Amino acid sequence: MSRRIPPLNPLRVFEVAARTQNLTLAAEELHVTQSAASRQIVVLENYLGIQLFRRERHGVSLTRAGARYAAQVLPAFEMIAEATKALTKGTSQGPLRVRTYTTFAAKWLIPRLGEFRALHPSIEVRISNDVPDVDFDRDPVDVAIQFGNGQWKGVQTDLMFHDEIEPVCSPRFLALHAPEAKYPHSLLRQRLLVSRYRRNDWDEWLRASELAEEAAQAERMDFGSTLLCWQAAADGLGTAIGQTELLSGEFASGHLLRPFSKPLLSSRAYYLVRPQAQRETHKVGVFRDWLLSVCEPVQTRQQTQ
Repeated sequence: MSRRIPPLNPLRVFEVAARTQNLTLAAEELHVTQSAASRQIVVLENYLGIQLFRRERHGVSLTRAGARYAAQVLPAFEMIAEATKALTKGTSQGPLRVRTYTTFAAKWLIPRLGEFRALHPSIEVRISNDVPDVDFDRDPVDVAIQFGNGQWKGVQTDLMFHDEIEPVCSPRFLALHAPEAKYPHSLLRQRLLVSRYRRNDWDEWLRASELAEEAAQAERMDFGSTLLCWQAAADGLGTAIGQTELLSGEFASGHLLRPFSKPLLSSRAYYLVRPQAQRETHKVGVFRDWLLSVCEPVQTRQQTQ
């Protein structure tokens, strides 16, 4: 048997009028006219077949039946308000929870967070890392930075920048195995360092550069993470495939070099991912604006390549 529930708009007006004991105050709280509030009360009374308020010269007062009804309706609305507050508190208040990959966080996001903190010192940023695509219904995060084609269901996406890859090695390794810097092809006959999560990068770059034959007999050394792979390259263990935007610090310091200067721009990219159905909070809005402004010069450069 279905439950009999009165129309909710008139019920909401009744709750406020019963709580304030004043139609004028109730109308102000609900942002409607007093006559509109009064009409809603009449609708509820007609539905119930019971008079809830006495209309008096100087206002209204609850009837005995109205008082009994209010004693149960008001706590119900209070429970709804508390449940709503608890549900939305995690998204509108507290730190901004960002999820991304370990390598991206360490090499790109964290080095730039000082700028965001200087602009928005009241917003605490907490970073978590995971590889699977985010599920906002399951994962306790506000936004995520993901890598792919941007076609994920149930989310909003903002393009940050496209993936750009090319071989990288240490200056010492280059000097040892390709002393003639103009002819770095001999590096491809040495050890190639491969990241578990980016194991196709070498083959993609070699095909695009038409150098697959040069590397056909090269030893390949696998690593469980891209960070370890790049560290091995910096320590002279071989040549790795680097992601140009994520290694700007290593290039600036001279720990890694780009001996071929042949970057390959991919159709895949990094995206800021947000829930589709959730109202955007202030902290998410300012983080998004800042992030996209930081990425804008990279996008401009990539568009001109």
